[in-house]
Amino acid sequence: MARTQGTRPRKVRLWRWRRNPLRRRSDLAEAWLVLVTLLLALLLGVFSGLTAAAAVDGSLAERRERTTPVPAVLAEDAAGPSVTENGDGGVWAKVRWTAPDGTGRTGRAEVDPGSPAGTGVTVWTDPEGRLVSAPPDGAEARFQTVMAGVTVAVAAGGAVLLGGWLVRFRLRLRRLAEWEAEWRRVEPSWRKRMTG
Repeated sequence: MARTQGTRPRKVRLWRWRRNPLRRRSDLAEAWLVLVTLLLALLLGVFSGLTAAAAVDGSLAERRERTTPVPAVLAEDAAGPSVTENGDGGVWAKVRWTAPDGTGRTGRAEVDPGSPAGTGVTVWTDPEGRLVSAPPDGAEARFQTVMAGVTVAVAAGGAVLLGGWLVRFRLRLRRLAEWEAEWRRVEPSWRKRMTG
């Protein structure tokens, strides 16, 4: 049937799954490869994302168990907000606290800007009494858990999709080589018919 000018050829969806005289075994193999790749990417992405999120959540819970809030006192005046201010609005200043073994310790911790020396603050310590950063909790902990899960899920699913694409690319190269070999066999007789 002749195509009239301005009309587009009809696109046949899922043609690799339908029986027809032009479908080759490699077409069906490619269809299965695409299906298996998509399913595997989805399943592996979800499984690895959930596993990563659970691992991060467990790590944060363990970190919360290992750290302890301890009362401390500012050993110096905290600088105003214009000096060494970070994104949280806090500044670093020297503080004193008592370690679990009863010894007095000093170190630098993040405090509210402009606080005078002698102000009571809360710092976080490990079991040995060393200063550590406060463990994330609430929204920050959920954000870290979700981001870890999403990142790992996308990476794992993307790796599967990339692998499937590479196998599909190799199949196409092989099919092109087969077409080239077949054309070399057919072309001489076809040329004779056309010129003879």
